[in-house]
Amino acid sequence: MPKMKTKSSAKKRFKLTGTGKIKRKHAFKSHILTKKTKKRKLALTHDALVHKADENNIKTMLRLK
Repeated sequence: MPKMKTKSSAKKRFKLTGTGKIKRKHAFKSHILTKKTKKRKLALTHDALVHKADENNIKTMLRLK
């Protein structure tokens, strides 16, 4: 049986932390930035954690489960 491949889209979008949580980037920070405030853009810069309800799906895509 061949090995299971990870989803390339998930591999590019998510990283695993040392404690096993999944990090993600915020959306809405790629273009049309002139109308967004500095405060909003700065807040979108920082990484966030994936919500607990989505963790199982993402772990399956990354073949961690």
